[in-house]
Amino acid sequence: MKNLDLSKIKKVFFIGIGGIGISALAKMCVSKGMEVFGVNDEDGKTIDSLKEAGIHVVFQKNMKELPEADLYVYSDAWIYRGPEILEQARASGKPVLSYFEALGQFAKEYKVIAIAGTHGKTTTTAMVSGILIDAGLDPTCVVGSLVEKFDPANVIGSNFKKGDGEYLVVEADEYNRHFLNFRPFITVITNIEADHLDCYKDLADIQQAFNKLSSQSKNVISDYTTYLDKVPKLLVAGLHNKLNAAAALAVADMLKIKLDVAQKSLAGFAGTWRRLEKKGKTEEGTIIYDDYAHHPTEIKASLQALREIYPKGSKKITVLFQPHLYSRTKALFDDFAESFAEADRVLLLPIYFAREALDESVSSEKLGNAICASFLKGDKQASVQAFSDFTSAEKAVLDLELGPNDVFVTMGAGEAYKVADKVFKIV
Repeated sequence: MKNLDLSKIKKVFFIGIGGIGISALAKMCVSKGMEVFGVNDEDGKTIDSLKEAGIHVVFQKNMKELPEADLYVYSDAWIYRGPEILEQARASGKPVLSYFEALGQFAKEYKVIAIAGTHGKTTTTAMVSGILIDAGLDPTCVVGSLVEKFDPANVIGSNFKKGDGEYLVVEADEYNRHFLNFRPFITVITNIEADHLDCYKDLADIQQAFNKLSSQSKNVISDYTTYLDKVPKLLVAGLHNKLNAAAALAVADMLKIKLDVAQKSLAGFAGTWRRLEKKGKTEEGTIIYDDYAHHPTEIKASLQALREIYPKGSKKITVLFQPHLYSRTKALFDDFAESFAEADRVLLLPIYFAREALDESVSSEKLGNAICASFLKGDKQASVQAFSDFTSAEKAVLDLELGPNDVFVTMGAGEAYKVADKVFKIV
């Protein structure tokens, strides 16, 4: 679309304001003096942080009519969750933009550092943001998670940091080619794999989109392995995090940030919300983690990282996984089946359908059978069970009677974490 005159935007209404990315943009609008309000379908941590920022949020079930605004911004999921609200917004005659279209408009005021890639975007974005903050560059930052460094006074941190510097560090999502809304000063491509095959034809189609992003970027960082030997000892485990840190060092080098400043920042990086986040221990001594991994490569990386911390024989690892999207589960079915090799027990919740219609050709039960077959092929003794709903999963987890020799991990981009929140009392 053509440039939006942001000086004329006084009131912004967000449709699906609770999303982890779109809620950060809502806070950015507040930081620019705009009146911000929005609708969401449920409560949660992001809603709490929005209310703390003075943003009024109405829940979908209570919404009577669409409020007047100068700009309407919507989350992709609400094309399916609230199509009637989007129809009203479009009928208003005012601009209606997707989250990334709107963020792309705001980004034109900055030198954009866009972190793209199939995996590692969130952590790398947070690492780069931290380095720029510690280097005194005062960046504005938008991250698809909650980062403690952005709001140290808040226990859960924030997904947005207001800065007065020239840089905007942003997580650039490849889904539906959203990242093409940016014209970055620096683009980091962490890696490229087959994913989002509901909107891409194949891997070649995905690569073409990344090539387009590269072509509209002033500087591109795609090979950062030469920085691996400069990565300091990290608080976060796993080779994937060392690679994320190496990419962050490459950005620091391009910006001429002193190596020791960047290394010190990375050495103090403690991770982000829902990225192999250690929640604590139960009264019985079980260690609880939550992780956003929802692609086979991410699942493998997270479980390997846990095995670095808890070698085989020291702890039993139980994973409660919720597959995310029928299309992803179906397209990467065999890879999912083989991705849990480091786990001792796998529990599966129903597929989180998000923006898709029901597809009965794939299910958690079928995936469970495939994981069992994979374990048997590897001569591994492990338990696999699929559940038809959250209630039965919660009861089964309670019946496990986990103790001090157990690690329990909720995993997925959906709502698996809610089971742990309900079942366990963390001390």
